Amino acid sequence: MPELPEVETVRRTLEQLVIGKRISNVLIFWPKMVKNPDDTAQFTDALKGQSFLDIGRRGKFLIFYTEDYALVSHLRMEGKYSLNESGEPTDKHTHAIFHFEDGTELRYRDVRKFGTMHLFLKGTEFGQAPLFGLGPEPFSEEFTFEHLAEKLGKTNRKVKTALLDQHILVGLGNIYVDEALFRAGIHPERPANSLDGPEILKLYEAIVATLGEAVEKGGSTIRSYVNSQGQMGMFQLDLLVYGRKGEECKNCGTPLSKGVVGGRGTHFCPNCQKL
Repeated sequence: MPELPEVETVRRTLEQLVIGKRISNVLIFWPKMVKNPDDTAQFTDALKGQSFLDIGRRGKFLIFYTEDYALVSHLRMEGKYSLNESGEPTDKHTHAIFHFEDGTELRYRDVRKFGTMHLFLKGTEFGQAPLFGLGPEPFSEEFTFEHLAEKLGKTNRKVKTALLDQHILVGLGNIYVDEALFRAGIHPERPANSLDGPEILKLYEAIVATLGEAVEKGGSTIRSYVNSQGQMGMFQLDLLVYGRKGEECKNCGTPLSKGVVGGRGTHFCPNCQKL
């Protein structure tokens, strides 16, 4: 699933592609994808004549802003946006097309059909699901060492499970939790409330640094991720543990291990991250 660096990269590329384009028509081929409003025709009719003015992001959600609406989109496992010329062939995995007056169109393609779209009146999007109640952004003033220490100190869940909780911090997923925990030298199965102050500070710094570096390199292309211009991310070349089971740890040379934490495949160094 795309995490914060990948979604931020998609947001930046979409800004270059669709800002200022006016929608002439919207076609939805998989109605279950539209979660709000319940009536797909209401969704499409509302967007006709609107222009994309800005594209925001909240955690792993993209937010397309028009004159009157906020379209909240989650890519889930395989969702992708691309800008195409009208008339170009589509395939069975294209589930939404936003036709623009200039003859181009924004297509949403999703092999697994897990992606979602919610349409709200602009200004109301943060007061209801799915954006309501999300934790702070990792690069925001609200995400501090104190915030992380407070949240982790209140739960005995495994620290990896806690970090995947989008109510504690948004944007982290399987890849970057593994990477941040490795950088901090913390075993993913440690109870979150067992971490002391210095460990939490290392973890806080590792989260910010890992995500920052990943954003700079366009995210990680694992499986099928590309940005909206079809370009792969490059941070996968810098991954220290994720996807490297059995390879030597770059710190100590110990073969890296893979286990399961909270149902998620989890990579770590048994020497650098002692339980």
